[in-house]
Formats: sequence, C-alpha cells, structure tokens
Amino acid sequence: MSEQSRLSVFKTYKLYVGGKFPRSESGRVYEVTDSKGGSWLANAPQASRKDARDAVVAARKAFGGWSGATAYNRGQVLYRVAEMLEGRREQFVREVAEAEGLSKNKAGAAVDAAVDRWVWYAGWTDKIAQVVGGANPVAGPYFNLSTPEPTGVVAVLAPQDSSLLGLVSVLAPVIATGNTAVVVASEAAPLPALSFGEVLATSDVPGGVVNILSGRTAELATPLASHQDVNALDLTGASVDLARTLEEAAADNLKRVRRPAPEDWSTDPGTSRLTAWLETKTVWHPIGV
Repeated sequence: MSEQSRLSVFKTYKLYVGGKFPRSESGRVYEVTDSKGGSWLANAPQASRKDARDAVVAARKAFGGWSGATAYNRGQVLYRVAEMLEGRREQFVREVAEAEGLSKNKAGAAVDAAVDRWVWYAGWTDKIAQVVGGANPVAGPYFNLSTPEPTGVVAVLAPQDSSLLGLVSVLAPVIATGNTAVVVASEAAPLPALSFGEVLATSDVPGGVVNILSGRTAELATPLASHQDVNALDLTGASVDLARTLEEAAADNLKRVRRPAPEDWSTDPGTSRLTAWLETKTVWHPIGV
C-alpha cells in the first residue's frame, strides 16, 4: 500500500480515573488546537461533574494503600514514572511543542526538565520527614516526637501555561508525600496531561493515586472545592476570580488551600510544595527511667 493511500490513525485521548481510561460520562468532547496557528490537534474529553466525583472516589479508595506504603517504596515508584516518561520523550516533545507553541529544542528542554523533576521528588520521599519532623524538648520524662503525615485527597488545578513541566511540578509533590490526587489539566492544552496518564498506567503507580480530568476548569473545580471528601486544593491553574470562589467553597470543610501565584517552573522548586500537603502528628511517650 502506498503512503499516499494510507489513512492517518489519530490518537484517541481519554480521561484517567482509577487506573482506567474512561470516556467522559456525558460523552462530550471539545476541540484542542495548537497554540500558534489554531490548527486542530485532537478532540479531548470534556469531563463532567460526575467524572469529578468518580475521580474523588477513586482517589479516596487508593489513599490507604498509598499513604501506608513506605517512603522508600514511593520513591522507587516515582523514579519508575521518570523512566517511563523518558522512554516516550519524542511523543511528549511533539505534544508540548504544539501545546505551548515552542520550538522542538525548547519543548525538548521542558520535557527533560519534567523528567528531572520527577527524579528530584523521588529522592525527597524518604527525606522530607527528617526535615520537617523531629524530637521536641519538653519539661518532663517523655519523648515528644513530631512526624509528618499526608493530608489526604488533593484536588490540583494544573497550570494553564505549562502543559507538562508545570503539571509535574504541582503533581509530583502531592503524591511523593503520600497523598492522592485529582488533577484538572490545562483547559487549552490538556493533551500532554492526558498522555501522561498513559505513563502512569504503565509505571508502578497504583490505580486511583493519580486521576486526570480534562475539560472546563471552572466546571470541574467547583464540585471538587465543595466535595466533603477532598481534603486540600491547589489552585495554581485558577484565575483570580475563580480562586476566590473556590476558596469560599473550600471553607465549608476546612480544606487546606494553596492560592495561585506567579511561578517560574524552570527554577529550583524547593520544598514548599512538599510541606504544603503534610499534617504534623505529635506523639508523647514516657522515657521509662
């Protein structure tokens, strides 16, 4: 068969929920175009409120096993994600270039930085407790020990302007510290995030630990902000007005909230995103003397 007579096989993008790849519950899709010429790239699933609730159920179900795993094991899993992402580098270079209007070289640098960031967070999984935990001096014959524990289910609004590196920068610290995540991908550039779901599915990340939705950010963020089984919100990808509305909804069950702020995803991320999703548990124990 000649190349001229062969039909192109277009990629079908789906949500990633509970370790599976469902279509949107409503059957809706929306057109995704490249950032330069506005050419059609794909139809992305337009997730519904029901999809958002299903993602929370999956994240809650996965939380016990993931938070109960050893920090060393979580580090190995995150490193495996970096391996699988590295193996699909060329695909992500193309998708990031189209999504963000970058040259192939700049897109390649962004993908390489995303891989490196996964490795960086993989190294922090069994070290962060030593940084933020410790033994506290008390006036009495007791050991007083503080140790960090994961917050729970975190809803993450991924950055709108950085389809992969920004996504990795907000997602990796959430799961590195034992939380599970429901991610709302960039509304205009969701394709790298949806493909990243395939990376997670072929690595060692248990189903439900990360759930990825695409669609209208405001439509999906609203039920997540008011959901009683969501423990924290990362509003990085929200506009100022939307963030204010979501903060008000989150106050109903005292969710932790990280407000949107200008970010340079190429700089050293530090540990602030790791500590944002940790609770401190303090234990008293008699010394026994």
